[in-house]
Amino acid sequence: MGNQEPASTRRVAGLAARIAVALVFALNVQCAVSFVLWPGAYAGGFELEGVPGAAAVRGLGVAFLMRNATYPAVIANPRRFRALYAVVLVQQAVGLAGESWILLSLPAGHAALAASIVRFIAFDAAGLVLMAAAFAWLALADRHARPR
Repeated sequence: MGNQEPASTRRVAGLAARIAVALVFALNVQCAVSFVLWPGAYAGGFELEGVPGAAAVRGLGVAFLMRNATYPAVIANPRRFRALYAVVLVQQAVGLAGESWILLSLPAGHAALAASIVRFIAFDAAGLVLMAAAFAWLALADRHARPR
Protein backbone atom coordinates (compact mmCIF):
# COMPACT_ATOMS: atom_id res chain seq x y z
CA MET A 1 0.00 0.00 0.00
CA GLY A 2 2.84 2.39 0.80
CA ASN A 3 4.28 2.10 -2.72
CA GLN A 4 0.90 2.57 -4.42
CA GLU A 5 -0.02 5.66 -2.43
CA PRO A 6 2.63 7.93 -4.01
CA ALA A 7 1.67 6.73 -7.51
CA SER A 8 -2.00 7.36 -6.78
CA THR A 9 -1.25 10.79 -5.32
CA ARG A 10 0.91 11.65 -8.33
CA ARG A 11 -1.85 10.55 -10.71
CA VAL A 12 -4.50 12.61 -8.90
CA ALA A 13 -2.18 15.64 -8.68
CA GLY A 14 -1.54 15.40 -12.42
CA LEU A 15 -5.26 15.18 -13.11
CA ALA A 16 -5.94 18.15 -10.83
CA ALA A 17 -3.32 20.19 -12.71
CA ARG A 18 -4.89 19.30 -16.04
CA ILE A 19 -8.36 20.18 -14.81
CA ALA A 20 -7.27 23.49 -13.26
CA VAL A 21 -5.45 24.66 -16.39
CA ALA A 22 -8.20 23.34 -18.69
CA LEU A 23 -10.89 25.18 -16.73
CA VAL A 24 -9.05 28.51 -16.92
CA PHE A 25 -8.21 27.85 -20.58
CA ALA A 26 -11.84 27.09 -21.48
CA LEU A 27 -13.12 30.24 -19.79
CA ASN A 28 -10.38 32.37 -21.35
CA VAL A 29 -11.09 31.03 -24.83
CA GLN A 30 -14.84 31.48 -24.37
CA CYS A 31 -14.23 35.12 -23.43
CA ALA A 32 -11.79 35.61 -26.31
CA VAL A 33 -14.15 34.12 -28.88
CA SER A 34 -17.03 36.23 -27.56
CA PHE A 35 -14.91 39.38 -27.84
CA VAL A 36 -13.87 38.50 -31.40
CA LEU A 37 -17.32 37.50 -32.65
CA TRP A 38 -19.57 39.93 -30.75
CA PRO A 39 -17.45 42.93 -29.81
CA GLY A 40 -20.44 45.26 -29.70
CA ALA A 41 -21.83 43.38 -26.72
CA TYR A 42 -18.70 44.23 -24.70
CA ALA A 43 -17.51 47.59 -26.03
CA GLY A 44 -19.75 49.58 -23.67
CA GLY A 45 -18.14 47.93 -20.66
CA PHE A 46 -14.87 49.47 -21.80
CA GLU A 47 -16.51 52.83 -22.50
CA LEU A 48 -15.94 52.28 -26.23
CA GLU A 49 -18.33 52.47 -29.16
CA GLY A 50 -18.62 52.15 -32.91
CA VAL A 51 -16.02 50.71 -35.25
CA PRO A 52 -13.04 51.75 -33.07
CA GLY A 53 -14.64 50.15 -30.02
CA ALA A 54 -15.37 46.92 -31.89
CA ALA A 55 -11.80 46.82 -33.20
CA ALA A 56 -10.38 47.39 -29.70
CA VAL A 57 -12.53 44.64 -28.17
CA ARG A 58 -11.66 42.25 -31.00
CA GLY A 59 -8.00 43.08 -30.36
CA LEU A 60 -8.44 42.10 -26.72
CA GLY A 61 -9.97 38.82 -27.86
CA VAL A 62 -7.04 38.11 -30.16
CA ALA A 63 -4.60 38.96 -27.34
CA PHE A 64 -6.42 36.50 -25.06
CA LEU A 65 -6.11 33.79 -27.69
CA MET A 66 -2.39 34.51 -28.06
CA ARG A 67 -1.89 34.40 -24.29
CA ASN A 68 -3.61 31.05 -24.09
CA ALA A 69 -1.54 29.35 -26.80
CA THR A 70 0.66 27.89 -24.06
CA TYR A 71 -2.16 26.18 -22.19
CA PRO A 72 -2.89 23.12 -24.40
CA ALA A 73 0.59 21.61 -23.95
CA VAL A 74 0.29 22.02 -20.16
CA ILE A 75 -3.18 20.45 -20.22
CA ALA A 76 -1.83 17.51 -22.24
CA ASN A 77 1.10 16.83 -19.90
CA PRO A 78 1.72 19.16 -16.95
CA ARG A 79 4.77 17.18 -15.84
CA ARG A 80 6.50 17.13 -19.20
CA PHE A 81 5.76 20.83 -19.70
CA ARG A 82 6.39 21.94 -16.11
CA ALA A 83 8.46 24.94 -17.26
CA LEU A 84 5.65 25.96 -19.59
CA TYR A 85 3.24 25.57 -16.66
CA ALA A 86 5.40 28.07 -14.78
CA VAL A 87 5.13 30.41 -17.79
CA VAL A 88 1.32 30.07 -17.66
CA LEU A 89 1.40 31.08 -14.00
CA VAL A 90 3.63 34.07 -14.75
CA GLN A 91 1.30 35.11 -17.60
CA GLN A 92 -1.64 34.93 -15.22
CA ALA A 93 0.21 36.95 -12.57
CA VAL A 94 1.26 39.59 -15.12
CA GLY A 95 -2.35 39.90 -16.28
CA LEU A 96 -3.56 40.26 -12.70
CA ALA A 97 -0.90 42.86 -11.83
CA GLY A 98 -1.54 44.83 -15.02
CA GLU A 99 -5.29 44.84 -14.57
CA SER A 100 -4.89 45.92 -10.95
CA TRP A 101 -2.59 48.76 -11.97
CA ILE A 102 -5.04 49.88 -14.67
CA LEU A 103 -7.89 49.88 -12.15
CA LEU A 104 -5.89 51.85 -9.60
CA SER A 105 -4.88 54.40 -12.22
CA LEU A 106 -8.45 55.13 -13.35
CA PRO A 107 -9.79 58.54 -12.43
CA ALA A 108 -13.20 58.83 -10.82
CA GLY A 109 -16.22 58.73 -13.10
CA HIS A 110 -15.54 55.52 -15.01
CA ALA A 111 -17.81 53.08 -13.21
CA ALA A 112 -18.54 50.83 -16.22
CA LEU A 113 -14.88 50.54 -17.09
CA ALA A 114 -13.90 49.91 -13.49
CA ALA A 115 -16.55 47.20 -13.16
CA SER A 116 -15.23 45.46 -16.30
CA ILE A 117 -11.68 45.55 -14.97
CA VAL A 118 -12.79 44.25 -11.56
CA ARG A 119 -14.35 41.22 -13.29
CA PHE A 120 -11.04 40.49 -15.04
CA ILE A 121 -9.15 40.90 -11.76
CA ALA A 122 -11.49 38.52 -9.94
CA PHE A 123 -11.26 35.90 -12.68
CA ASP A 124 -7.49 36.15 -13.04
CA ALA A 125 -6.96 36.05 -9.27
CA ALA A 126 -9.15 32.95 -8.93
CA GLY A 127 -7.44 31.32 -11.92
CA LEU A 128 -3.99 32.07 -10.53
CA VAL A 129 -4.84 30.61 -7.13
CA LEU A 130 -6.40 27.50 -8.68
CA MET A 131 -3.57 26.82 -11.12
CA ALA A 132 -0.83 27.66 -8.60
CA ALA A 133 -2.36 25.33 -6.01
CA ALA A 134 -2.48 22.53 -8.57
CA PHE A 135 1.11 23.28 -9.63
CA ALA A 136 2.28 23.15 -6.01
CA TRP A 137 0.43 19.88 -5.39
CA LEU A 138 1.97 18.39 -8.54
CA ALA A 139 5.46 19.45 -7.45
CA LEU A 140 4.98 18.11 -3.92
CA ALA A 141 3.53 14.81 -5.13
CA ASP A 142 6.46 14.34 -7.47
CA ARG A 143 8.99 15.26 -4.78
CA HIS A 144 7.51 12.78 -2.30
CA ALA A 145 7.40 10.01 -4.90
CA ARG A 146 11.16 10.19 -5.55
CA PRO A 147 13.28 7.61 -3.77
CA ARG A 148 15.42 9.12 -1.02
